[in-house]
Amino acid sequence: MSTPQHPTPQAAAPVWPAAPGPSYGAGPAYTSPIPVVRTHLGNAIASEWTKIRSVRSTMWTLGVFLLLVVGIGLVVALIVDANASEADLSGESPLSFGFFGVLLGSMPIITLGVLTTASEYGTGMIRTTMVACPSRGRVLAAKGIVFFTIAFVVTLVSTGFVAMVDSSLFAEAREPSAGEWMKATVGVSLYIALLGLLSLAVGSIIRHSAGAITIMIGLLLAPLVIAIFMFSSSLQGLRQALFEYSIPSQLGVWYSASLSDSGPTGWDPLWIALGVTAAAFAGAFALLEKRDV
Repeated sequence: MSTPQHPTPQAAAPVWPAAPGPSYGAGPAYTSPIPVVRTHLGNAIASEWTKIRSVRSTMWTLGVFLLLVVGIGLVVALIVDANASEADLSGESPLSFGFFGVLLGSMPIITLGVLTTASEYGTGMIRTTMVACPSRGRVLAAKGIVFFTIAFVVTLVSTGFVAMVDSSLFAEAREPSAGEWMKATVGVSLYIALLGLLSLAVGSIIRHSAGAITIMIGLLLAPLVIAIFMFSSSLQGLRQALFEYSIPSQLGVWYSASLSDSGPTGWDPLWIALGVTAAAFAGAFALLEKRDV
């Protein structure tokens, strides 16, 4: 007869001695040596300034802008100086020859304004930006402040340099007034910066670089091109309005070289650009809060 098998009792788990020192959770809380502060608009501006100056496209577009404004402005002045007589220049403001460079230079500013926002959506960098700063309105405002400052300063330096060279080159032309100097430097710089700011808002709305640039180039050139081919007498009112309020015509106002005798005068183009840009930014802010990144 077999002997019944009994299970061997398992050995009890060893009791390990407690580690020296205070038990878990009883010690003092960890305090980071890095001070914790609430972020504000200044932090967002510093971030956007770091991004825009470290991107290669910024240097390229601003370089092309300077080349067009300064290069074409001086080339036109030299051609006029070599071919115009003293009688042709009498009564003419020497500052008006800077118009051609500024007109072409507006396209690189438009491109840079669009890329400031739309390129982040194309690369996906906008997700990182929004994680670092969840306040979307603050991000857009910081982008606008940084871009407007850069565009205004660069335009003011380039147009001021061209204006001084033209004024010294055409000694036989009439002396520009203080108001003409202000319009041909500060006024046109504010207008170009607002045009770039409008492009930034359109880039935020469209979220596609090529599409937003196409829209802004069309806004720059289409009204004037369409008006040129409106031959019907029934369209004369619309044709005249397109001539008066096209961007090239408004740029000409700053140099007393408008395409029409009527329409905006003085500082009117600045108020028009300010109103349109404010409306575009309001739409961009509203869509930014509703859309997903």
